[in-house]
Formats: sequence, C-alpha cells, structure tokens
Amino acid sequence: MPAKSLASPPATLASRKGVALLAPAILLLGATLAVGQSTPPPAQVAQAAAPAPAPAPAQVAQAAAPAPAPVPAASTPPTPAAAETSGPFTPAQRKEIEAIIKDILVNNPEVLLEAQNALEAKMDKIQADRMAVAIKEHAGELFRPAASPVVGNVKGDVPVIEFFDYNCGYCKKAFTDLAKLMDKDKKVRVILKELPILAKGSEEASRVALAAKMQGKYWEFHRAMLESQGQANEASALRVAEKLGLDIPRLKKDMASAEVKKEIDETRQLATKMGIQGTPHFIVGDRIIPGAPENLAELLGKHVDDVRKDGCKVC
Repeated sequence: MPAKSLASPPATLASRKGVALLAPAILLLGATLAVGQSTPPPAQVAQAAAPAPAPAPAQVAQAAAPAPAPVPAASTPPTPAAAETSGPFTPAQRKEIEAIIKDILVNNPEVLLEAQNALEAKMDKIQADRMAVAIKEHAGELFRPAASPVVGNVKGDVPVIEFFDYNCGYCKKAFTDLAKLMDKDKKVRVILKELPILAKGSEEASRVALAAKMQGKYWEFHRAMLESQGQANEASALRVAEKLGLDIPRLKKDMASAEVKKEIDETRQLATKMGIQGTPHFIVGDRIIPGAPENLAELLGKHVDDVRKDGCKVC
C-alpha cells in the first residue's frame, strides 16, 4: 500500500471516500427540507395552540337541538403548487439553500480533506486496537511458529513478522527496506509468512520457496524472487531455484508435500483470524505497519528501537 497523501478535491470527490464524505451533506439538506415540508407554518401552529372561544348563549341553545345530517363535501386534492408551498420553504428558498451548501463545498474544499484525514485517523486507531487484541490472542502462531521461515538472528530480541506475496509489487519494494534493517541490526529476528493471495502463481512460488527451505536455501531464494522482474509462478520459481543450485527433483517432490501445504493453509487461516487482507503487512513486536509506506525503513527502525526499549508484552 502506498503512503497516504492528501488528494486534490476533485480526486477526493471522485473517490469512494469522497462520496462517503459528501453523503452527509446531501442527507443534511434532504433532512432539512423534509422537516421543513412536514412542519406547519408558525401561523398554523399558533392557531392550533390557541383555545377555541366559548360559544355564545344562542349558540348553546342551537347546539342542544339536533343537528341536521351533514352533506358529504366533494374532496378536492391539493394542487401541486399548493403542496410545494405548504411548508416554510418555497421552491425559491429550497434552491437558495442548495446553492449555499454547494458554495460552502466548492469554496472550502479543505473541509472535505480535514474530514477525510480525521476519518482515516479514526479508522487507523480502530484497526490498531483490533490488531492489538488479535496479536495477543495469536501470539504463539506469530512469534513461535512451528514451520514458518525465520531468518536474520534466529535468537534475536525483537521479532519482525511480514505477511507477503511474491506477486505483490509493494512487497518487492518493501524487501529493500527489510534487507537494510537486517544488515544494520543483527539482533532482529525476521519471521516470514507466505500469504499467496494474489494469483495461482503466487501459491506455486510459495510452494517452491518452502521446498527450498528444506534444502537450507530459503533466504537466498526469497531474495532472488523478490528482486526479480515479471510474474511469479512455478516456472519462474523453478528457474530461480535452478540458478541457486537446488536439487530440482527433490524440490518438486517437497513442493507437493503435506508439510508445505499445511504451512500455507495455516498462514491463510491466521491472516483471516487477524483481519489481514492485503500484503505486505508487518508486525514488529506488538506494533503494526500495514502496507509499504514511503517511510517504511524509518518506521521499521523506530518500532524495533521502541520494542527494544519498552519491551513487548505479547512476544
């Protein structure tokens, strides 16, 4: 996922979020007009609230006499003009209100951007809170996996987990920053979670990768795949494996093993339980970095330092 940036007002309005932000303004206008149509004019309210005058004596006497049977009056439906002017807002006033709202949105587009930023911050907070609970509930599967590849310092003090897909362009971009972190900090323990969700070829490449792990060449294969161009699939993965000198007949056999299938299935299940829907997704101790923002290297380093300083309650 790319780093967040402020979109231009037209782009914001054209986007899904822009439509969601504009909808309240439209609903507000509709509600205002609806209330106006259903609210009787002030004069009518006053008349309805005032008590009826007491009848005169002659009228009382007349009331005592039996009243003649009423003659049904022919009902006349209100004309469209009368219906339109029955509320406090005339058509001209409605048009003026609409113009005011449009003027506010057009001349103050920063309001939409502020609302968008506030919404994104709120959604990020909700996601972080949910993820904190999920990390605690699934700490064993995350930090002490039975079969997930672990690279870097296998006994390192700070765990860095990445869910990735070999066909994910942002995963390729993120690999450079992750490799730099490992070169700079020899104490991090990197746990790689094969999450092939983008294409059939993604799972094929993951199977080759996990089979390469059985020959002790996982990191070399992983690096070569993410640094290569083109689509990842079984054919491209096998070409990489052959260049690395792996035993191809054995590799093909291990690709179809129950152990490889189990690791991929369990990683998918774990991602679903944690609400991870895209790649890459990083977890550093009990902190998360969804996607691959432009300052990923900085964030990885900062989170590693913070976890090392403050500790991790769930690792």
